[in-house]
Amino acid sequence: MLAGFRAFAKSPFAVLLFGLLIVSFAIFGISDVFKGPRGSGVISAGSRTLSAQDFKLRFDNYRKAMEQRNGQAITPDQAVETGIDRQIVQELTLQESMAAAIHDMGVIPSDKLVGKIVREQMSQLPPGQRPFDPITGKFDAKLYTALLGQNNLTPQTYEASLRDEIAQTHFFSAVADGLKAPRIYGAMQAAYEMEGRDIAAFAINPATIERPAAPTDAQLTAFMNENRERLTRPETRVLSIMRISAKALEPSVTPDPAAIQKAFDFRKDSLAKPETRSLIQIVAPDAKAAATISQRLAKGEDPAEVAKAFGRSPVALVDKPKSAVPDRKVADAAFGLAAGQVSGPINGELGISVIKITKITPGVTATLASVRPQIEAEVRAQAAQSKAYDQTQTYQDAHDGGADLVAAATKAGALVQTTAPITAQGADQTGQPVPGLTPDMVKTAFGLGQGAESDLIEAGKGEYYAVKVEKVIPAAMPPLAEIKPLLTNVWLGQEMAKRLKAKGEALAARVKKGETMDAVAASTQSKVQRVAGLSRQNMQQHMGLGREFLGAAFQAKPGEVFTARAGQQGEAFVVAKLEAVRAAPTAGVAQIAVLAQGQVGNGLMRDLGEASRAAAKVQLKTKSNLTLARQAIGVDTEALAKAQAAKGGKKAE
Repeated sequence: MLAGFRAFAKSPFAVLLFGLLIVSFAIFGISDVFKGPRGSGVISAGSRTLSAQDFKLRFDNYRKAMEQRNGQAITPDQAVETGIDRQIVQELTLQESMAAAIHDMGVIPSDKLVGKIVREQMSQLPPGQRPFDPITGKFDAKLYTALLGQNNLTPQTYEASLRDEIAQTHFFSAVADGLKAPRIYGAMQAAYEMEGRDIAAFAINPATIERPAAPTDAQLTAFMNENRERLTRPETRVLSIMRISAKALEPSVTPDPAAIQKAFDFRKDSLAKPETRSLIQIVAPDAKAAATISQRLAKGEDPAEVAKAFGRSPVALVDKPKSAVPDRKVADAAFGLAAGQVSGPINGELGISVIKITKITPGVTATLASVRPQIEAEVRAQAAQSKAYDQTQTYQDAHDGGADLVAAATKAGALVQTTAPITAQGADQTGQPVPGLTPDMVKTAFGLGQGAESDLIEAGKGEYYAVKVEKVIPAAMPPLAEIKPLLTNVWLGQEMAKRLKAKGEALAARVKKGETMDAVAASTQSKVQRVAGLSRQNMQQHMGLGREFLGAAFQAKPGEVFTARAGQQGEAFVVAKLEAVRAAPTAGVAQIAVLAQGQVGNGLMRDLGEASRAAAKVQLKTKSNLTLARQAIGVDTEALAKAQAAKGGKKAE
């Protein structure tokens, strides 16, 4: 939700490092700028400190976003294993350093500007989520605080983040406005992109290669051991999950008519639509001018022209209830006039003004008949939540009395789902997410031992669950017999690839010694193919040659003979020679240098942005504490250090 808030405060340079992290920080909806006691945090940059608690919040937001995107749970231990925690710390270190450096330069947005941007951002949310009073249209601080609270934020933390982003936007915008990349940069890029290469190549005919014999069991066993890490199946667990769902109970609930009437009576005023008016207001310099303005407007003159004559601009208020008109006296006058009528001079609280009513929209009084579906849905949802709560009490009483999860669920009338073996990512043995299984359920289950049951856990909005681990299947290598056909195909494929490569290198050696490409190709029942004018600019047109082949072609020197896989799937092995390198055409270089001026400038700005963050980190001597970060997200750092020592790796930092 909060990602939509940040449209205003986008930094003008794109952070290139850790692309996945940048996406995650956008989902967080906050630039990770929080303060804590100096020297007690995960990151210390100048006068700023990111506390362990705030780092945990950042990590949890990232984890939840990725779990929702991929449908798989990410545990803290997995984050450490894949280096996610380290990457987050490194990125936050650069962010904090840059924010601290800009603050020290004196670039500090005012409270007024921050408040203005907050209101602009909140007004961009969907209508039902905006923190504005539905009657008056005024900004509601309580609704704003509650909205942020749903995302584990406070006004202070959110506005601190926003203040930093505004400061960085202003700072880097000022730098960008004065930055102009030299034209030679564009020319060099154009010359690089348009440089042409002529390639001669032939594919090695697999029919000329002796095919390997089927592997023995001993060879396959050795092959399995070499690829143990890739072949080992992860630990899986069979779970019984008890769920109580208010949403699932709603269809079985019949709303009480008395409850519907009571709910309507309580909400009747808020459901009604007040009368609104659209008006044009012109603030006059004095009473005499106001009288003249009133006369001219009454004659039908254009409000803009009338206001211009007095050095003013008309203000339009569109479809506003009386409570939303800023000046109380103007509001009283506006709601006492007919459509099209012009007021006389109004001595308002904010000055003398004249108004003209352009439209009146009558108010609508809510009736139960007009809003019955909405009220019924609300009453049904509340009744279902109450029914779900009653079920939890029955379940808890039975469970406390000694009944196991299944028996207690049966007594409460709750559903129990028993899963097939699942991984810690919530996937089945085919790698597909298990329907109805949430990341939190998986996390709970993998924190229990075999046969253990979790407490009853509330998931919010009338949703509850409990988990029992029926069986733990340890991580293990599959038996050879089970995967022998597939493993044999892989082994044969790799052996054939080795022979093709060896053959290719032998053929390439012959070309290097002086034989022609055509003669060597013919000896292997192949034929030379030529590609003329291959360039980085037209590389997309030649993607059928394969990425490995194209990469080798652009790395080769004139006259160099090389071997590479070719084809989109690397299905062929080729011997190739770079026959010529052609300089880019002068006219084309000049044209692209002009057209690419903006792109080159953006690239230079990105480089300056990254260099600025790195320089700020060095200048401020920013410190980070990876061990504290890991402890904050629940990693047992002592156990981690022992495990790393056992593997011969480095100790935990």
